[in-house]
Amino acid sequence: MIDLLRPLSQCSGFTIRIPSWRLCSVVAAAVVFVTGCGGGGSDSPGGTAPGTGSTTPAATATIPAVAPSADATSATPASSCPQHYALATTPAVTRESLRPLTRELCYDAFAILHSGVSRTPLYAAEHLTRFNLALAATLERVDNFHAEVGLPVTERAELTDYVRSGYDRGHLAPNADMPTPAAQAQSFSLANMVPQVHANNAGIWSSMEQVARRLATDDGEVYVVSGPAFLGSDIKQIGRVLVPTHLWKVIYRPATQQAGAYVIRNDDSVAYQVVSIAALTQTVGIDVLPSLPVVVRETAMELPQPTSVSTRVALWP
Repeated sequence: MIDLLRPLSQCSGFTIRIPSWRLCSVVAAAVVFVTGCGGGGSDSPGGTAPGTGSTTPAATATIPAVAPSADATSATPASSCPQHYALATTPAVTRESLRPLTRELCYDAFAILHSGVSRTPLYAAEHLTRFNLALAATLERVDNFHAEVGLPVTERAELTDYVRSGYDRGHLAPNADMPTPAAQAQSFSLANMVPQVHANNAGIWSSMEQVARRLATDDGEVYVVSGPAFLGSDIKQIGRVLVPTHLWKVIYRPATQQAGAYVIRNDDSVAYQVVSIAALTQTVGIDVLPSLPVVVRETAMELPQPTSVSTRVALWP
């Protein structure tokens, strides 16, 4: 069961109140409540000067294929990169209010549904394979944070939005999953980032990414879809970018025909939930794996404990 009853806590920094009619248009996916504040780190621009935060030129990342802005009637538009999705089917945006200013971005190793309202992804989809992860393990990380020039200026995040914000530029499709230097550079696009508390990004979220890689290595392949959640009437904002209150990661194992979703708060806690795809869909208005059989979507796969100190909860206290 998903708990939607706890009010948001307050953090220092600029907070905006979004009317309920507009909030629906920026909520990517949501379960449970609470927001947090975080500091710097490897993905944090922390004390960098405005306009910086990238150690290599953004030109090393190719411009992705960007779909036109979605209209208000298309729940599952045709994808230009179906290879990144389970059964070649994009997640279905079942809540109409989420669809405005959304665009699919196709990269070499992942796909994004980007929101020009929140200026973040609504989700990132990956097909992880044992072969590609072996290639990824041979690459050294090369930071290349950059604004996504394939997006309209009015819809995208800029490096200056994150400067001295106290938040990491948190990957949805992680750098460590990328099998080539080009794919790695693409993963540093701000279109693949959300403002994330550093302890969360470097801690439990990183461990969840490692779980997905272990399962892909064991099975040969898994599909992963990751997303942010914006919930409540008070949503923090850095620059023009909305700060998620929660994050979720769906893992689908074709070998066992099982799927489940981790859900965590965007704070420095180590608590997490595991829910079914159907439960996540009902809450967020995005059917993450619409082509799976009903029994798979309604049964939460037993996911490993992300870290030795993380605590699974049935409902947030």
